[in-house]
Amino acid sequence: MYEPIRSKPVVHREGVRHDYPHRSRAEALDIQLAGHLSALLALTDELGLDDAAEQIAAQVTRLRGARPARAAGHSEEDPAVLHRRAHDLAARALLVAASRADTTAAILAAGRMDAHAAALDSVDLAGAH
Repeated sequence: MYEPIRSKPVVHREGVRHDYPHRSRAEALDIQLAGHLSALLALTDELGLDDAAEQIAAQVTRLRGARPARAAGHSEEDPAVLHRRAHDLAARALLVAASRADTTAAILAAGRMDAHAAALDSVDLAGAH
């Protein structure tokens, strides 16, 4: 009923360059993890959590090969909102770290998730009274 295709596939046209660089999956995951950790670092700086920020900055430095830019000051935004956003970013970082089998970053991200969840619990309890 149908005739087989006898022409060359469009993907393999002559004159098309195939030598441009491609990123490996590991490189793409490194970039993604560094991005999530950088965003988490910005929120951690806004919350004024200096020790945690230094740990996150060390991981970003390891992944990117350079120290990350740091936020200048604390935010006037509601701490509960910042903790929720930081918890979500830590969860994303944990998923990517697990995908690339980066135990150090996964442990850091899980610890930040726990810390932000505990902070949210204490903010919710303080707001209830």
